[in-house]
Amino acid sequence: MKSDTPLQLLGGLTAREFLRDYWQKKPLLIRQAFTDFENPISPDELAGLALEEEVESRIVIENGERPWELRRGPFAEDEFSKLPETEWTLLVQAVDQFVPEVAELLEPFRFLPSWRIDDVMISYATAGGSVGAHFDNYDVFLLQGYGSRTWKVGQMCNSESPLLDHADLRILADFQQTDEWTLEPGDMLYLPPRLAHHGVAVDDCMTYSVGFRAPSAAEVLTHFTDFLSQFLPDEERYTDADAEPVADPHQIQHDALDRLKRLLAEHMSDERLLLTWFGQFMTEPRYPEMVAGQELEEEDLLAGLQDGAILIRNPSARLAWSEVDDDLLLFASGQSRLLPGELRDLLKLICAAESLHIENLGPWLDDEQGRLLLCELIKQGSLGFADE
Repeated sequence: MKSDTPLQLLGGLTAREFLRDYWQKKPLLIRQAFTDFENPISPDELAGLALEEEVESRIVIENGERPWELRRGPFAEDEFSKLPETEWTLLVQAVDQFVPEVAELLEPFRFLPSWRIDDVMISYATAGGSVGAHFDNYDVFLLQGYGSRTWKVGQMCNSESPLLDHADLRILADFQQTDEWTLEPGDMLYLPPRLAHHGVAVDDCMTYSVGFRAPSAAEVLTHFTDFLSQFLPDEERYTDADAEPVADPHQIQHDALDRLKRLLAEHMSDERLLLTWFGQFMTEPRYPEMVAGQELEEEDLLAGLQDGAILIRNPSARLAWSEVDDDLLLFASGQSRLLPGELRDLLKLICAAESLHIENLGPWLDDEQGRLLLCELIKQGSLGFADE
């Protein structure tokens, strides 16, 4: 996708213009981002997903047993018939991992890194349904599926913004509205991180939320240092071979901090380890239990492909790759593997193609490392046969 091509998805802006002027800066309303939009899933099918054990779902009732009552799935089938007629919302997470047609909605967003995309959450709301005024710490595109929803946006927020006293929901106690739009099917609203917003269903409606992964500084420090510690020997410790006699033995001198910073910087600045951790962290699946592989020998793989078998990515898997000197790193569902540079086109094919088969794999099946890689990804669970 060329960065200078005007995109209907962005209201005629190019990807470069959108990233420069709006991304993580200010909201953008796009009328008919998806023209003649057809819902890939019905409200009944969405409710059906909320009955499943492996699907993450919630119901928010504005005036339930208590204000803003939250119920967590999976739900019993008769639970929906007991809900009030209005002012409730069903939210189902990561629907793209269960419904291929929903996953296809992500394709127009490929001007952004795939490893940044988190999931497609779908909310169904009856008239007046809402989850309250709140803010997210990540970017989100809100695509109206059917029905109408009014979105109000307000002030920029942070961890100090006052919230209502609620054990489960982060609802703003003070919402300062600045704009308001009503979205119809095919309309979309982009919201940058930390912008207060409040959506209220005008009538029965469904909204698709494309959210993005944005690890916090606390997550980065905690997870990276845990990862880094695996490679550090116990004898590598704080040292002070250059120490001078001290006047006060109880005082921590600044030269001690300088030594400590050098110790930390020596390891925290290891770019290769940082890349390895980051790729693994950003490709960790939301539902690891759904990335399960199968044992497979190379000859069975070749025989299957020659008989017309098709390989597809596990919907719960995440794939990315990067360069390390003359080599490549493949990240697959939280794991990494160093590969020779000549496999670059195969990695790009594995990450991007809708399916892998004898026609597009072609000469890679004659490459020993290529065959081994395909087998390992099947064993790991990131790839699988389409009929399974």
